[in-house]
Amino acid sequence: MELRLYDTLSRDKRTFVPLDAKNVRMYVCGPTVYDFAHIGNARPVIVFDVLFRLLRHLYGEAHVTYVRNITDVDDKINDRAARDFPGLPLNEAIRKVTEQTGKQFHADVDALGALRPSVEPRATEHIGEMREIIERLVKGGFAYAAEDHVLFSPQAMNAANSGLPRYGALSNRSLDEMIAGARVDVAPYKHDATDFVLWKPSKPGEPSWPSPAGIKAEGRPGWHIECSAMAWKHLGEYFDIHGGGIDLVFPHHENEVAQTCCAFHQQRMANYWMHNGFLQVESEKMSKSLGNFVTIHELLADWPGEVLRLNMLKTHYRSPIDWTLKSLEESARTLDDWYRVAADAEPGQPAASVVEPLLDDLNTPLAIAALHGLRGSDVSALAGSLRLLGFLSESAAQWEGRKQQASGVDAKEVERLISERTAARSRKDFKESDRIRDLLAAMGVAIKDSKDGTTWEVAR
Repeated sequence: MELRLYDTLSRDKRTFVPLDAKNVRMYVCGPTVYDFAHIGNARPVIVFDVLFRLLRHLYGEAHVTYVRNITDVDDKINDRAARDFPGLPLNEAIRKVTEQTGKQFHADVDALGALRPSVEPRATEHIGEMREIIERLVKGGFAYAAEDHVLFSPQAMNAANSGLPRYGALSNRSLDEMIAGARVDVAPYKHDATDFVLWKPSKPGEPSWPSPAGIKAEGRPGWHIECSAMAWKHLGEYFDIHGGGIDLVFPHHENEVAQTCCAFHQQRMANYWMHNGFLQVESEKMSKSLGNFVTIHELLADWPGEVLRLNMLKTHYRSPIDWTLKSLEESARTLDDWYRVAADAEPGQPAASVVEPLLDDLNTPLAIAALHGLRGSDVSALAGSLRLLGFLSESAAQWEGRKQQASGVDAKEVERLISERTAARSRKDFKESDRIRDLLAAMGVAIKDSKDGTTWEVAR
């Protein structure tokens, strides 16, 4: 069975044919490191980690390159740095903010079971590539300098009629619709309302670099040019897959396409565009004003990362997801069971019943249903399939021990009480047996009696 992926640009599922099967290339927009990543930020991390794992399974680990950037120059970073470190020079404060939040982001996504990308470029390390793309755009007539800014002209792109894509094709909007649906910066130096910034002057104390296009004042890049430059540097002018959240389709990804295609005279920037859907919390849009804004870090204090990962994958990546406590509890119980059954088993090849749904545009809900089907039939295939999806990073004992530690349950005391209960049952003292069972339940311990004896676990 072949891999088929939904392409946002063509708006249908297409058979995936890599440009080079020995060098499959994927770029995904990463974090702007100014604060803790929220649970919505975790969705593209997990979704494209599954795709990365699947591509490695299909083409070999050595033949897949996954680039996920870090944006470390941005107005939000500057504002956070000035707020948190008012006594430091701004550039030094910015460095502290980006180091701290970058380190926290890595710790959080590691806990989610996500593999590190092949390359993780930082925007500030690619200013030279940004300047070169901007110079190409100015020379080609697609961008212009005005009042120490450099701006891209979508009108010039659409008027070029030289094999370039239409500006607005990715988001399926006309220029008029984009003006109506976006917060367009009004500035007297703009030739047209849709023109967007490639480069802008830096304020005093802000990070700055020599400007392109003959501008004497130093400045810094706009947001969109950063990803065009990093993707070009590490994947080339045209590569296989570009991914991110659906909120990035316009303007960010639309502008990336425009910059890259006009600079390098390409019809496409990426052969497949993939976008994950929105996330809500308890059926409401996540926002600080509603009090339901939750970070990955906060959730990891209460749940293992693999629980968050499973909870995310139970919904197809293109569908909206409703993040609920009930669903988290169900995910935790499922993982408890998988760990008991498969964590210590010798992993075999992932089952076809799990891989085939993944080949159909990452149908993780169907793949998870197949995992449940393997539970009682092929534990080796279950273990291999779970590992393909990024689960079973610990032994069964480590998983259970972490649960006990988090709950404060004393394992020795539990074992002592279970022994007393077993003795009471053997002498048919069922009143005492029930009393101990209730005591264990009050301690947060669930017990299960079988012909082989009594087992126990920390109740979620």
